Formats: sequence, C-alpha cells, structure tokens
Amino acid sequence: MSSPDWDDQRTLLAVLREGSLLGAARALALSQPTVRRRIEALEAALGLVLFNRSAAAVVPTQQALELRPHLEAMERAALAFQRGASADAAALAGRVRVTSSELLGVELLPLLLAPLRERHAALELELSLSDRLEDLIEHEADIALRSARPEHEALIARRVGSSRIGLYAAPALIGRLGAPPVLAALGEWPLIIPDRAAKDLAVLAAHGHPGTQGQAGLRADSHLAQLAAVKAGLGIGPCHAPIARRHGLVPVLQDGFGFERELWLAMPESLRKVRRVAVVFRHLAEAAARFLSPA
Repeated sequence: MSSPDWDDQRTLLAVLREGSLLGAARALALSQPTVRRRIEALEAALGLVLFNRSAAAVVPTQQALELRPHLEAMERAALAFQRGASADAAALAGRVRVTSSELLGVELLPLLLAPLRERHAALELELSLSDRLEDLIEHEADIALRSARPEHEALIARRVGSSRIGLYAAPALIGRLGAPPVLAALGEWPLIIPDRAAKDLAVLAAHGHPGTQGQAGLRADSHLAQLAAVKAGLGIGPCHAPIARRHGLVPVLQDGFGFERELWLAMPESLRKVRRVAVVFRHLAEAAARFLSPA
C-alpha cells in the first residue's frame, strides 16, 4: 500500500458526507471528474474498493464507512494545524475558532464578536455550532460558550453569568388571546414545545410546564426554531430573558415559571499563552457578562 494523498482522503470524506460524487464536487468546488479521479487514486493507493458503482449512484463499502471516523480526526487535526500556523503566538492576528450551541451562536455570539472585529481587523474569526465539548479537547475549536460548566482538567473555564429562562410570546399573540392568568391554565394557550428532546421536556415539566399535555402551537427540538416560532406568534415558548428583551417579546407568567442557566466560556489550557485566543476569550467573557446583566 502506498502513502495516500490528503486531498484524496479529504475527497473521500466529502463523498461520504454528501452521498454522491456530484455533492462532493459542489462541497469542494471541484469538477465531478476530478472527484472521481481522486477516489480512484485513493482506492489504488489503499488497495481497497471504497464504493460499489452503478449507473445511478455510488454506494460506500463497509471498509469506506469504517474509515470515516479516522478521516474526520485527520480533518480536525488539519484545521487545528491551519489555525496554529495562521499567526505566531504573540501576534494579535490569525484564526480563532469559537463554538457554541445553535441558539447562542446565532443570537448572541455575532453580536458580541462584532466590536472585537472592528478593533482587531487582523483576527480571522470562525464560528462553529455544536454542543460537543470534545470540540476543544480534540482541537476542533479554540473557545466554547456553553450552558454547563466544562469539567475537563485540560480546559480553562470561566463563568460569565447566568441567564433566566422564562416564557415569552409575541405582542400580537398576547393582544389576540390575552395571557394565561396562572401556570395551571398555560396548557389552554398554544405552546412552543420540544418535539423529541426528552431532556428539555423533563426540565420544563420540573418547573410546572404542561409540555406535551398542553396545546401545541409548534413542536421543534431546535432552540433556534422555537425562538423563531415564538417571534412569529405561533405560541408561548421558553426563551433566555436577554434574547427575549432584544426581540421585544412579552414575558408570560414571570412569577409562576422560570429557571436560571449559567453560561461558561472554556478554552484549552494549551492556548493560554496564544495571544489572539486569549484576547478573544477575555473579550467574550466581558461582553457576555454585560449582555447577561439585568436591564
């Protein structure tokens, strides 16, 4: 077996992800014949058949599927290498990759990062939406914003504040239906609730929310989709108070329902002395604390 080329391996990963040569070609900005040639070159280098070909499609073999985790690990290492090589440790320039949940990544982080980017134009900011803390451990990202304290000994963690999660609705919905007078009556109003996320349903139920026993205006496990549904007037749903204030949503049953969620920033200990990462970490910690402060 000869040593395979990384570009060929990256092409294999793209085909596995996209499910077709054409999809991989689009993802990699290559032509479909180029993708096919790279797959054939990789098969020759490995001495393996990676795909069963037919007139309609290419179907990965079991050996190809078993290679995917290794390819993804190589991709993470390559991206970490690129970030590490993008600037020296003392420079306030180069790539910094930040990861967070979908909701915080859309509703909070761009708002916090904008002033930093204005001050330091040489920073190349990347944003990844993921809930896996392994992003940091495996060097997929440099900084993570999470709603639970990271416990791994290789990470530096800093609490940036807490956010109260309560029930909110669009002004138009409250104007049309009024607001429930007590928590026990909440199920009579259209609700934005999780679909299959048992953990989220359990948290709501623990605080007296009727969950699936109430009237569902819309069910979605994505917190970002839930927020969009509340803003559109589809029902009453849970939301972080600072985000709800920003969108002009109306609080519902403030005294009857709500709970706190801490927010934490984390970064690998190994990046402590990398200036660009440390500066972004410190800025996010301070900016998040201000954003989370009660109005």
